[in-house]
Amino acid sequence: MLPAPIPADDDARLQALRELLILDTSPEERFDRIVEFAAAEFDVPIALVSLIDRERQWFKARVGLDVCETSREISFCGHAILQRELFEVLDAARDPRFADNPLVVGAPFIRAYLGAPLVLPGGAAVGTLCLIDTKPRAFDAMDYRVLGTLRDLVLAELVGQGVVE
Repeated sequence: MLPAPIPADDDARLQALRELLILDTSPEERFDRIVEFAAAEFDVPIALVSLIDRERQWFKARVGLDVCETSREISFCGHAILQRELFEVLDAARDPRFADNPLVVGAPFIRAYLGAPLVLPGGAAVGTLCLIDTKPRAFDAMDYRVLGTLRDLVLAELVGQGVVE
């Protein structure tokens, strides 16, 4: 397993995340509905709004997982926030970054992952809207477009304004 490197701007990124005043808050229908739609639309067992804190990834909204957080060290989303485009893993069991990850070799047995980084207007990537499947798969251009649109809805909810550009 290769944990994601810590971004050089992690302190500023964490400050932007804290300023959202959303970590460890109660579930909210506005986020829950987005992940419920995503899971159904993409036919995946797991969909999450995941926020990457210093030591953990915390799930603001989740479908298909009972836990509300995992260690940042084993997170796929920690890799996804390092870039601005969508981050895809076709088969985690065959990917050297993830093959021995506890989330791959044990429950929930992640195989495919597609994460859309949640990048705030100031440039801080605070988390992802992600899809997880228990079988290998590739996502197509339309999947990327739809997940990007859903990501924009999550961002609009996070910053409390219209669609984020």
